[in-house]
Amino acid sequence: MLNPNTANAEDLRIYQIIDANLDRAREGLRVLEDWARFGLCEEKYVIRIKNFRQILGKKHLDVYKQSRNHIEDKCKGLTHQEQVNRKTSEQIINSNSARVQEALRVIEEFSRLHNHELSKIASEIRYEIYTLEIDLLSLNKRKKSEAILKDNDLYVITDQKENLLEIIEDILIAGVRIIQHRFKTGTDKDNLEEALQIKNLCKRYNSLFIVNDRIDIALASNADGIHLGQDDLDLKTARKLLGYSKIIGISANNEIDISNALKDGCDYIGIGPVFKTSTKKAKKTISIEKIKTLTKDINIPWFVIGGIKLNNILHLKRNGFKKVALVSQLMNSKDPKEDAIMILKDLSHAN
Repeated sequence: MLNPNTANAEDLRIYQIIDANLDRAREGLRVLEDWARFGLCEEKYVIRIKNFRQILGKKHLDVYKQSRNHIEDKCKGLTHQEQVNRKTSEQIINSNSARVQEALRVIEEFSRLHNHELSKIASEIRYEIYTLEIDLLSLNKRKKSEAILKDNDLYVITDQKENLLEIIEDILIAGVRIIQHRFKTGTDKDNLEEALQIKNLCKRYNSLFIVNDRIDIALASNADGIHLGQDDLDLKTARKLLGYSKIIGISANNEIDISNALKDGCDYIGIGPVFKTSTKKAKKTISIEKIKTLTKDINIPWFVIGGIKLNNILHLKRNGFKKVALVSQLMNSKDPKEDAIMILKDLSHAN
């Protein structure tokens, strides 16, 4: 047992260092715990982080606390400009993960001779924080993507255009927050370059960038997600490749496909065509009444697609279809920005 009365001056300084860093580690863990609890609603991470705090709390011996006033801390209250620059939840996760990691490293080093068990525990928790940080950042990214899907009713799918980037920026300026990019021709190198450009545009306007079909390009461009048809790679395999920070949308137009998509954990569903469309002429339309039946129990965002124009959006709204996906209305528009503004206005009107 450590005894402050028999400790020499160097021991007391070491105890003071351990005490300060146990406080730092537990404070940083509490920040991460509260974000996992209230920001992410992830119970298993709350339990895991709380367990780390409790373990360190039990190892916060009285001898460490009693050493606090051994030497006056003349650096108390010092701050750094970066502390006031933390404006996002990602920055808070990063900074507090680093705070915990650094504090645990100090504890590990200074307790090695006096308290081998504490040193070992600090090392073990420190390595777990590295993976915990990545998990929390991934969950945070996914949470933001889910919020955009939930809060935005217009989903725009691209078509091949010479001025595609200009069109996309116009509709992003108008307020569109979900872009799906389709590839039709061109080399993989060219397609990736284009995807990176669109991704950067979407990032600038805080919008989702979703890649159609091509998981390789979605990963290489760090897209926010992927959209898969029934003939594409299955959802479970896509999730293994993409991880849980990315969203996955599915085209599903019957009871079985919708049920499978929900069971496998898709994030949103595209249903249609509701009207005849020039982009997929061979597909048979699905009646409004049929879509109502198919979607009555869906508890994730779903978008109706196919032949949707300015002149039929209000008809869809009156039938309870709040979210729409479209292609040609904006891709072929003479004024995509103005059309996007009008569509968003129509979608925002209550039924």
